[in-house]
Amino acid sequence: MTKRRKFLQKSALGIVSAITAPAWLQGAPALIKSLGKPNSMINGVQIGCITYSYRSMADQSAEATLQYILDSGISSIELMGDPAESFAGMPMPSFNRSRIFQLGGKQRRGEALTEDEKKELADLQAQSAAFNKTVAEWRAKADMKKFEQVGKMYKDAGVSIYAFKPNAFGANNSDVEVVYGLRAAKALGASHVTLEHPSNDDQTLRLGKMGEQEGMSVGYHGHEQETFTFWDTALAQSSKNGLNLDAGHYIAAGHSDLIALVEKQHARILSMHTKDRQTPGNGKGNLAWGTGDTPIVELLQLMKKNKYKFPATIELEYQVPQGSDAVKEVQKCLEYCRKALS
Repeated sequence: MTKRRKFLQKSALGIVSAITAPAWLQGAPALIKSLGKPNSMINGVQIGCITYSYRSMADQSAEATLQYILDSGISSIELMGDPAESFAGMPMPSFNRSRIFQLGGKQRRGEALTEDEKKELADLQAQSAAFNKTVAEWRAKADMKKFEQVGKMYKDAGVSIYAFKPNAFGANNSDVEVVYGLRAAKALGASHVTLEHPSNDDQTLRLGKMGEQEGMSVGYHGHEQETFTFWDTALAQSSKNGLNLDAGHYIAAGHSDLIALVEKQHARILSMHTKDRQTPGNGKGNLAWGTGDTPIVELLQLMKKNKYKFPATIELEYQVPQGSDAVKEVQKCLEYCRKALS
């Protein structure tokens, strides 16, 4: 609440400043509107950022996340679920969710868990199941006005939300939760929601049809399972199904036809995660931009040349160097984009 009050106080001071500004400035509403606001639209190409990039920052509230975005110079984003949902009053877990992903990932990779780790994972999974039930009950009654407030707060600061990624679109989520996620995205001002591709044709059909009913597009994200035809079934199922392409993962999967894929599917790409990964032959590393194998410059120039409207979403996944932080690294990625598009 203290952070929220400070943010509102700053907004109020901004309004007062505009009122008391010189006559020439008061007569330039367009200038006032953009004064002090970020602009990451570069030569017709919208550079965005997924707020997952700021996961290492201590405060994950909607207000703090907005400040990270502003400090990075970003004007358009893909918003993860937690900042908006916590603002709206969703219960927060009392257990360590990241530990579930860590242990589960180890298990999926075929690595043996110790007996203590097995017990820990089982306990965490039980807590997660109970928590998911609590969240489902909250989502069934969630007030969309809270999401509208988040959307307005961001918009007033000069940041548009083009995509929303809550954990509400899985096969185990009820229709009520899916509708909640789609409507929350609309309340935020987003054009689409994003989720990991479920590798389940029934689920992509379900989500596409529900997207049609709610007037919201659904973007499917992929990791190293991406191929040239990875999204074809989902695209054929519904006009509301689209790509949340990950250019870096595509390269790490060993494919050399990324540019051709973008050229073919550009009309169905809703947003494109952008990171610099290596090919399998070079180790698949996730590196600082300009040191990996993802053709970021070529992709951005293609978007500029062909006037593609989907955003290139900065996703900070490489190791943040000692002495730096996520905001500074996103700034570097944005500057890389500026140079690529100059």
